[in-house]
Amino acid sequence: MATPTLASFVLEGALGPINVDVRAQTRTSPRPAVLILHGFKGFKDWGMFPPFAERLARSGITAVTCNVSGSGMAGETFLYPERFARNTYSRELQDVATVIEALHAGALGVAPPPRLGLVGHSRGGGIAILAAERDARVSALVTWAGISHVRRWDAATMAGWRQSGRLEVLNARTGDVLPMDIEILEDALANAEGTLDIPAAAARLAVPWLIVQGIADAAVPPSEAEALKAKVPAAELMLLEGAGHTFGTVHPWRGSTPEFDRTMETTIRWFARCLT
Repeated sequence: MATPTLASFVLEGALGPINVDVRAQTRTSPRPAVLILHGFKGFKDWGMFPPFAERLARSGITAVTCNVSGSGMAGETFLYPERFARNTYSRELQDVATVIEALHAGALGVAPPPRLGLVGHSRGGGIAILAAERDARVSALVTWAGISHVRRWDAATMAGWRQSGRLEVLNARTGDVLPMDIEILEDALANAEGTLDIPAAAARLAVPWLIVQGIADAAVPPSEAEALKAKVPAAELMLLEGAGHTFGTVHPWRGSTPEFDRTMETTIRWFARCLT
């Protein structure tokens, strides 16, 4: 097979540019594609995503990664805190729709794909569920440590957030203190039982779905994966003994782990079966 090539694009998103990378073996013949969605405080070049995208492209499936417009990232540097501060779930979902539309319009340097898959990590997993339920062009779904609800804060945190109008969170990777404006909380609470209702969207899914979850995940507990599986009995749940939130991988990338190797191999086989 041909060696995949990498091309980069910029789309206009809800809060500014959406930076998109496309890895593909061919750019003229239609091939199935997979859009890979990062999580909260994540970005397209974080540790495990480029190696996975490269392996996916080598399998013959076009791999699309992106930084949503509210990620705050420029390359691997956090430069836009004002965008991160306004990165609501609804805006992130809008950005994903923009990327999918561009891909199917032939605006990302490859022929429009005949079939599309989504894989999302953590918060990106929840977004992937919502997007897959909304867009009939999505033919297969994989979530890695995907969240099962958008209300992620306790009562005391929400009370303090409302009082100050801003919540600050630490980016352990860089040491940056990242701001979150009150509109993020308002969006989540107002739409948790509507357009952002992840369990309800999951129950309506009509595509094959693989749920991957580390049993030792301290950020998104296995109970969330089990709750999602309960909504869709036909979904396949893979629990990884000893695996944490990023399956033992770190940023900068220092190589794979047995847990992440299994995650990649199972995910690629899943998409090969469902998309090709």
